[in-house]
Amino acid sequence: MADRGTKMIKLRISRYRPERSGEPFDQEFTIPYRDDMVVLDALNYIKDHIDPTLTYRWSCRMGICGSCGANVDGTPKLTCALYLRDLKKRPVLIEPLANFAVLKDLVVDIEPFMEKLEAAKPYIIRKDERPIERGEYRQTPEELELYRQQSLCINCMLCYSACPVYGHDEKFLGPAASALALRYELDSRDQGSEERLAAVATEHGIWQCTFVGECSVVCPKHVDPAGAIQQLKALAATRLMKAMLLPLAPR
Repeated sequence: MADRGTKMIKLRISRYRPERSGEPFDQEFTIPYRDDMVVLDALNYIKDHIDPTLTYRWSCRMGICGSCGANVDGTPKLTCALYLRDLKKRPVLIEPLANFAVLKDLVVDIEPFMEKLEAAKPYIIRKDERPIERGEYRQTPEELELYRQQSLCINCMLCYSACPVYGHDEKFLGPAASALALRYELDSRDQGSEERLAAVATEHGIWQCTFVGECSVVCPKHVDPAGAIQQLKALAATRLMKAMLLPLAPR
């Protein structure tokens, strides 16, 4: 029982119990809270003290793992980084990320996202891999800085939840996968540009983006995936023009 002076907050949480019903429903909880509590703390309080069946994802509690994303009052957020004291609406509405199939309560199916990541080839591709005994591939601080922003992506999928293009076309490669593709395009150690650009510069790839920019607005790490997609478009267009005008030139 909360003390008389304890502040209380009401949360309305979207629930989905496929083993009981095919339709989601909202459930309200009123809990005590402190100013230093985040939304994830509230979810943990409910699970520990009120309803142990509440289902959601979380891991690090530090805004690094990217697993605790949810729509809070209609905006994709990391629940571990959003303070209850900063939420003005009552009750606070907590829903699963939009544009994904819901598996249970706040847990969404991440498999389509993982497939898009794989399609973007987010890894270093070498054509002339050298033995490890010959040493590492060195980079200057300036070369590292070229892709540092895109490397900050934590795959939280908030950008996909905010993207109207992905909401309309589930085949769209999407913001995070595109940003990670650019991260490796800009890496001085990579030699797979032609292969990677061919994979992302497709009908459902970067050309599908209409540059709404909401993905960059909600990104908790300021990766700017909308800007990354525009850079990829420029790289792909340049490569195409070179192939047309200088067909024998190295690309």
